[in-house]
Amino acid sequence: MELGLVGLGKMGGNMRERIRRAGHTVVGYDRNADLADVHSLEELVGKLSGPRVVWVMVPAGEATQSTIDQLAELLAPGDVVVDGGNSRWTDDEKHAEELAAKGIGFVDCGVSGGVWGLENGYALMYGGDAENVAKVQPVFDALKPAGDFGAVHAGRVGAGHFAKMVHNGIEYAMMQAYAEGWELLEKVDSVENVREVFRSWQEGTVIRSWLLDLAVNALDEDEHLGGLRGYAQDSGEGRWTVEAAIDNAVPLPAITASLFARFASRQEDSPQMKMIAALRNQFGGHAVEKK
Repeated sequence: MELGLVGLGKMGGNMRERIRRAGHTVVGYDRNADLADVHSLEELVGKLSGPRVVWVMVPAGEATQSTIDQLAELLAPGDVVVDGGNSRWTDDEKHAEELAAKGIGFVDCGVSGGVWGLENGYALMYGGDAENVAKVQPVFDALKPAGDFGAVHAGRVGAGHFAKMVHNGIEYAMMQAYAEGWELLEKVDSVENVREVFRSWQEGTVIRSWLLDLAVNALDEDEHLGGLRGYAQDSGEGRWTVEAAIDNAVPLPAITASLFARFASRQEDSPQMKMIAALRNQFGGHAVEKK
């Protein structure tokens, strides 16, 4: 089939290549002319035969909204827009409604796989009407990992991004657990080869995972991670997961704690710990450290 792909960055560029390897035609557009096959959204739409499918792979928020607004004016009834970025699921219903007013279908798709997706395939979680999903199915089949699993029609519009959001929340908690275990192992004198302890867990243990494999890769590159600063950004999906948990009264203590741990990583001198130190000094006479 033919596909228009908007956004050819770290994920989008590799996705274009994987889809082409499966025998499909991809017309790619990016603001970076060095990456693009065409020079505008108008030219992209003009090179596709109807019913057209255009996959949007740009940052969530204003960039996605602007792209969908432009496509709404360029596409025709029966065409389909896929949002494969990390959009908030509540935006999907809005986008679907705006496009439906012009007879254009909408599918939201959470994509996982990162820089490894080109070779290994991408885990896909998509939401939307079956009729619209069917028009995109050959692309889903091209992108997914080999085998029976790795892709799911999660439900109605918004379900794909909601599922990906929860996936990322779980990822936060798993990474935090590995990080805490690593720090404790590094702290004690009796454990002399932390990297090899992590490596030993890759076979036969209940905590083996791809994330563990990646942790070992990182330790092979820098055994004690001395070249890194202890600062971790969050993409927003961890926050959305916690917000959804609050809205639905679902307890997520591990995921919530992992999100707050990232916030703590951004503080050079924790204001909270200043108050803790001051209180310990006040009630117990415990020593404080002055700047």
